[in-house]
Amino acid sequence: MSQFKAKFPQGFLWGGATAANQIEGAFDEDGKGLSAADFVEYIPKNERTKDTAIEVTSEQIRRILSGESTARYPKREGIDFYHRYKEDIALLAEMGFKAFRLSIHWSRIFPNGYDEMPNEAGLQFYDNIFDELAKYDIEPVVTLSHYETPYGLTEKYNGWAGRETIDHFVRYAETVFTRYRDKVKYWISFNEINMITISPFTGGGVVSDKEKNPEQAKYQGLHHQFVASSLATKKLHEIIPGGQMGCMLARMSTYPFTPNPEDVLKAQQDNQANLFFTDVHARGEYPKYMDRFFAENGIEIVKETGDDEILKQYPVDYISFSYYMSMLSSASPEGEVTEGNLMNSLKNPYLQASEWGWQIDPIGLRVALNDLYDRYQLPLFLVENGLGAYDKVEEDGSIHDSYRISYLSKHIEQMREAIGDGVDLMGYLAWGPIDLVSMSTSEMSKRYGFIYVDKDDEGEGTLARSRKDSFQWYKEVIESNGEIL
Repeated sequence: MSQFKAKFPQGFLWGGATAANQIEGAFDEDGKGLSAADFVEYIPKNERTKDTAIEVTSEQIRRILSGESTARYPKREGIDFYHRYKEDIALLAEMGFKAFRLSIHWSRIFPNGYDEMPNEAGLQFYDNIFDELAKYDIEPVVTLSHYETPYGLTEKYNGWAGRETIDHFVRYAETVFTRYRDKVKYWISFNEINMITISPFTGGGVVSDKEKNPEQAKYQGLHHQFVASSLATKKLHEIIPGGQMGCMLARMSTYPFTPNPEDVLKAQQDNQANLFFTDVHARGEYPKYMDRFFAENGIEIVKETGDDEILKQYPVDYISFSYYMSMLSSASPEGEVTEGNLMNSLKNPYLQASEWGWQIDPIGLRVALNDLYDRYQLPLFLVENGLGAYDKVEEDGSIHDSYRISYLSKHIEQMREAIGDGVDLMGYLAWGPIDLVSMSTSEMSKRYGFIYVDKDDEGEGTLARSRKDSFQWYKEVIESNGEIL
């Protein structure tokens, strides 16, 4: 048998990914309104009971708005990208980025979400960002909604639980498509759309304790997001010829814990529960396996006339996803449990874990890529992958993050093998190329970046940027189109 060597295609989109609420700061400048992310407080690790402090209750909101709360809200501060974007984009360009994923903060454009007119200062800010990226030939990949539902929509409709939010989202999408039609080609409707079923407030601005049936509200809000995504896709194709809309899934690949057929069945069901979201986006209809889930959980999706036709007529152009880890499923779970991104899982004895308990599984990425491509036959885009870790700054200011290089290189290697398997992969965007506020824990010490930001968990620091060892490594990866790992 001859030796086969897989290669990355020419034009592969190497780069990194961020979210407005984790980097921008300036939460109340230039007319921006409050969003869901502005209500997420920092809880020190020794006081945290689980990795889901991102849910917010009515009482918490009341205390925050009344001024009673003395907590810190790190996503309001970010890393001051709002004022430092030129410096930060120059550093990304130095690494040779071909693409940079960012989100538009919806409440910068429509401060309450339902305003009659957009906020010009917000529109101009993103004009400036896209112009700066264009200077370096960096392709923007723009997420319309990345855990940033305007609070005004929560107050008025309980976020995505209210069908009225669809029209406000579509008007927002139409506004930015029109404004940036000559600057942005690649769009994503909702970041990790499955989040609304895990943390409804984060994923959809839904305050669960306002709902008589919170489980029903999750999936009703999700249906509204599906319809809104399809209608936004329709608008995109009308306004930007050649524009592409992607969906985005937090891919949680699941293996059976043992060869016991009951475990195999449970893993299959868990994988279906995760792929349900992309099934609707890509195939344009609810999969039949969800009928049983809805029936057993007392959920009845309320649809308006024409919803099914909208989903069918306007599916996404590509599938983007995040991949950090794999999980295990068991019909009778017994054994050590490890923390994961949004979810916990049984510990896999064949895998190592990060300092936050996320199981590191590079080969699982190849499996996930093949599964997704086999299922949908649509271009794939890995728009989040990375290692959150503690970084030590040496006396001379250097940061030797060999652990990050090892993690990323092993995942990129498996990605290359998947391309060799025949997978159509558009690009790779490492999560958090510059240190940012953690989504799930609001920490700064959980660092992902190639670029270090001098800021700690308490918000102290100069915000100075510096290059880690991984900065030069990733630069060489991009220069060699993945040949040098």
